[in-house]
Amino acid sequence: MVINVLRRMDAAAALFTELGFQLTPRGRHSLGSINHLMMTPGAYLELVGVPEDGPQRQDVLDSPFGLNGLVVASADADETFARLSAAGLPVGPPAAFSRPVTLGDRTEEARFRTVRLPTSLFPAGRIYHCQHLTPDLVWREPWFAHPNGFCGIGGFAVASPEPDVEAPRYAAACGAAAERDGAAWTFRLGETRVTIEPGPAARFAGLELHFTDLTALEARARAVPDADWTRLSSEEAELALPDFQLTLRCRSARCAR
Repeated sequence: MVINVLRRMDAAAALFTELGFQLTPRGRHSLGSINHLMMTPGAYLELVGVPEDGPQRQDVLDSPFGLNGLVVASADADETFARLSAAGLPVGPPAAFSRPVTLGDRTEEARFRTVRLPTSLFPAGRIYHCQHLTPDLVWREPWFAHPNGFCGIGGFAVASPEPDVEAPRYAAACGAAAERDGAAWTFRLGETRVTIEPGPAARFAGLELHFTDLTALEARARAVPDADWTRLSSEEAELALPDFQLTLRCRSARCAR
């Protein structure tokens, strides 16, 4: 999942660090964007923005502020492109980019290939598939250790004025099968439950994060002036970060390792 912070990367990185997330060193993409990752053994949470100088990636500048990107893992970008094209989705061809990764006293190049879906089909936010050509430079054991116990992404919600129309489209884009759940639709994307729910406007509406325990996160959140922490139960809470238009559902869970 991607959070677009535009030109506020320093503030976003400081906030998430205060909340107890371990951020990877800042990355600078060859396409003109910058990022930090919050890694788990499965999915990861990404802060993306643009640098203050040099090339600035236009699709990041044009994207909504806050939660706005769904990244789907691809084992082979060419096969993903062929599958999505066969499903009738107007995708662009695979595009390659890279960013340097500093590992101790050396720097290596992390390389990726992506297949992007048009925002005209998915007005709530960006959806793209990413093939990691150098996964060992991204999924590194030391980066899985978060002081707040962050260990997974349990759920993601999309609000849609037409969920019955959009849910099959999202499912096809993700290579999944959607099932009706009351007025909403759901499908699984790895360990994450995706929900397409009724809403007055298309937007990425919610994100559920899993933690080994909420105690450390609660202590940190209550100490941060720009965070609003609400306990919902012994195993669930809501964390609002209004400066970045985020409301995170936080749940205590047993995460896979």
